[in-house]
Amino acid sequence: MWLRVEHTTTFTYDAPIVEAYTELRMRPLDTGGQRCSSFRLTTVPAGVRVREYRDQLGNAISHFDVLEPHERLVVTARSDVFTPAELTGPPAVSALELHDYLRPTSYIALDGEARRLATESARSGTIEERARALMAAVRGALSYERGATTVQTAVDEVLALGRGVCQDFAHVLIAACRCSGIPARYVSGYFHDPALAGEEAASHAWVDVFDERRGWISLDPTHDREQDERYVRVAVGRDYADVPPTRGVFKGAAQESLGVQVEVQSLT
Repeated sequence: MWLRVEHTTTFTYDAPIVEAYTELRMRPLDTGGQRCSSFRLTTVPAGVRVREYRDQLGNAISHFDVLEPHERLVVTARSDVFTPAELTGPPAVSALELHDYLRPTSYIALDGEARRLATESARSGTIEERARALMAAVRGALSYERGATTVQTAVDEVLALGRGVCQDFAHVLIAACRCSGIPARYVSGYFHDPALAGEEAASHAWVDVFDERRGWISLDPTHDREQDERYVRVAVGRDYADVPPTRGVFKGAAQESLGVQVEVQSLT
């Protein structure tokens, strides 16, 4: 499927700021059969020089400085992406990389409620069968509710609340997999479903688990399904902290507010 993604982020300040540095993770990956045919960033104020590099996981990082005083910054990323029906071919994965995907992080504790969920939901079988059983357990433990958590909410808090958004579902499944000895990583991107509308249906997070037979298997605990052509992969990491869409610093005493609008449409 060919999809077009337009992701607009608006930074607003209550006083002029200067020397603003911004990082973006918005260019879709070229991996597993997915192909980004075009990617363009535009900014207001215009005329900034955008640079790009790849991090150690292969994610594309765009970054730029705005040195003139401003109270508003608008960044729009436009992408055309071909998305496959399923991930193809197991990419080369080092033992060190897999080790990282078995470790706890600031978001993902491997004890307490996460370990209890993993132990109670343990099943025999292949890694894929075990991971799917854990995904079903996460779906049973959580209900989707916008505003119930924040971008900083960790796994134990999510499980105590029993509700959250796609980021929370992904973190809980990663924790359960790692507690079960299954390497798992966080995937950020977009989800296209004409039946849904708004940012909730577009910006998305899900999980890759590693199976030596199949390579990476991509599971979405929010929707209880495997990744298909409706998903656009943008970045992967140990947890959300590795893949935020925007990150930056600025010089000034202003308070910042952030607005995001995402649209995903089919081109085929």
